[in-house]
Amino acid sequence: YQRRVHGVDDESHIADPSNEQSEALDQFGEFPAPPHDDSSKPKILLMGLRRSGKSSIQKVVFQKMSPHETLFIESSVKVQKHDVSNNSFVQFQIWDFPGQLDLFDQTFDAESIFTNCGSLVFIIDAQDDTLEPEQKLVETVLKAYDVNPRIVFEVFLHKVDGLSDDHKIDLHRNLQQRVTEEINLIHKQNSIHLAFHQTSIYDHSVFEAFSKVIQKLIPQLPTLENLLDMFISNSRIEKAFLFDVLSKIYIATDSSPVDNTTYELCSDMIDVVIDMSSIYGTKRYTDEGSPQAVFGVGSEEEVPTEMFASMFPYDQQSASIIKLNNGMVLYLRQVNQYLALVGFMRDTNFNKFGLISYNFDTFKQAIREVFEVSVGK
Repeated sequence: YQRRVHGVDDESHIADPSNEQSEALDQFGEFPAPPHDDSSKPKILLMGLRRSGKSSIQKVVFQKMSPHETLFIESSVKVQKHDVSNNSFVQFQIWDFPGQLDLFDQTFDAESIFTNCGSLVFIIDAQDDTLEPEQKLVETVLKAYDVNPRIVFEVFLHKVDGLSDDHKIDLHRNLQQRVTEEINLIHKQNSIHLAFHQTSIYDHSVFEAFSKVIQKLIPQLPTLENLLDMFISNSRIEKAFLFDVLSKIYIATDSSPVDNTTYELCSDMIDVVIDMSSIYGTKRYTDEGSPQAVFGVGSEEEVPTEMFASMFPYDQQSASIIKLNNGMVLYLRQVNQYLALVGFMRDTNFNKFGLISYNFDTFKQAIREVFEVSVGK
């Protein structure tokens, strides 16, 4: 394929965090920053038995750890809290609970933990016996629902990379059927909905599953989907995603069904842009290596979002056009410092590049207005 990438070409394009404009924009690029109130952020709780993969998922998705490095992660012995403020729309906290947690222990304060919980993600190791985690899942769901009926329940059938396709389908179907029946049998007055996902940290499945989790916590999601629908229909684009660049989670897409192959191509395109910009862009990044090397922390330690943003090779000039050998075109444009629009279209529809650029500028302005309304501007 032919590829053209535009990134940061010299230091003059990098915003100086000390100037007044950067202070006004905060770490959210071109959008004003929302109030910093951790207590108002919804919580995503990661629960499951020991060695089910909770910490690995959190570190791979949100701390950019290599999947192979997760083999050396020790089991959690206490609750690990991780604040995610990557972009203007995604603001939440992830609480990683140890596997030996007893929900019925007197020291477990269910009210304070589940009251402000937006989503509860229960991870089950697909390569292990599922009987014990099934029982734990049912107990956890019933306990959380009694405290907060608005919680969104998600189940990750994790580590499916080592299973055959037929085994994955049978395991998924049987697990979902048994758990749903048992919960409905105990909790007859209201139907409790659980969403099940097959995940692995060695492919895109865990990112796609977490995308669906995050989307349910975004109140502006219907508006974002409507804007994307209008953009692709007027630009002759087949599919479009609004990505969080740091985590590669898509916070919104248009109303057409998501094809796994298309999502993987669009997700990989972000890596291409960042890698190319890292090589030919930010001088400090290319000279000194990884973010951990620049900030002097270990590979497993988290780099603060604000510090990472100061050297992240991605700015308002970041754009990319990739022409595939099957007659399709991938198109990426920067929305703000942490968001990117990635589109997938036919080569024959790409001849009206000016129209697409104009529609994108209109879409970008609409995103800004949606966010300003959401923060009470």
